[in-house]
Order: sequence, then C-alpha cells, then structure tokens
Amino acid sequence: MTDEILAILSVIMMIIAVFGSFLPVLPGPLLSWLGLLVFSFTSFADYGWGLLIAALIGVGLVSAADYILPAWGSKRFGGSRYGVYGTTIGLIVGIFFAPLGLWSIFVMPFLGAFIGEFIFKKRNRKDALRAATGSFIGFMMSSGLSLLLCIVFLAIVMWQLSSNAHIDWI
Repeated sequence: MTDEILAILSVIMMIIAVFGSFLPVLPGPLLSWLGLLVFSFTSFADYGWGLLIAALIGVGLVSAADYILPAWGSKRFGGSRYGVYGTTIGLIVGIFFAPLGLWSIFVMPFLGAFIGEFIFKKRNRKDALRAATGSFIGFMMSSGLSLLLCIVFLAIVMWQLSSNAHIDWI
C-alpha cells in the first residue's frame, strides 16, 4: 500500500513539474527530481543513488540555464534587462489569460519583452522588436530544456512502473 501511495505522489509531483517547467512560480526541474527521489523509496524503482545524483546535476545545469539563456537571448539580439523583465511579466499575465487560449502563454511573454524595450528602454519599434525576439527565444530555450528534463524524469518513472509494477498503460 505504501508503495502505491508513494508512486502516485511521485507521478503527481512530476505532472505538476511539467507545468512548472514554463511557469515561473513552480520550480519544475527540482520538483520533478523530488518526484524521482520519492519514487526511489518504492519497491518499483530499480535505480539507485547514481541516477539520482546524475539527475540532480542535470537539475542544477538546467536551473543555471534558466537564468543564463533568457539574458543571453536578450543580449544577443541587442536587448536589455527591461526585455527580460517584460518577458517574465508577460508570462505571468499570459497565465491569467490562458483559459482564453493557450497561445497567451506564448504571445504575452513576447509582447511583454516588446513593451519593456519600447517603453522603458525608449527604443524604436524595429530595435524593440528585435530585442523582444531575443528575449523570447532565450525564454523558450530555457523553458524547453526544463520541459525536456521533466518529461525524461516522468518517463523514467512510468517505465519503472510498467516494468516493475506490471501496469499496462493502454
């Protein structure tokens, strides 16, 4: 019974972590790793500390990339910190408009970066658009890495469940 509860808790944590890979309020990769750790205490897991340590190093690298890539994208395309701030604020606003369509999670960060560069940095439209593009690309790269890592961790747990708990998913 305890194994099943821990496995369910682990999967729930990892599903939440997938959303946390692009939502700034949830630490997606870390939460996913914690799900992997919780799952390791079940009899269904046949991996050890080596995988957990390697996964934690991956979480550290992806977490560092979450700070580096948006700034890199912004600077690479001539942006400023206002573009990076605008991207983050735009994402938060996009979350509130997500029920109107998932596109808002992608459009609002770009729009936020553009507004940050155009209004606060006092750039012309062409330069603000270019800088917003860089901020958005950096954001998408870091979110993509986080999402990939979370999906890999979830796939490990699902594979372990199907192999060792004899659960058929279809």
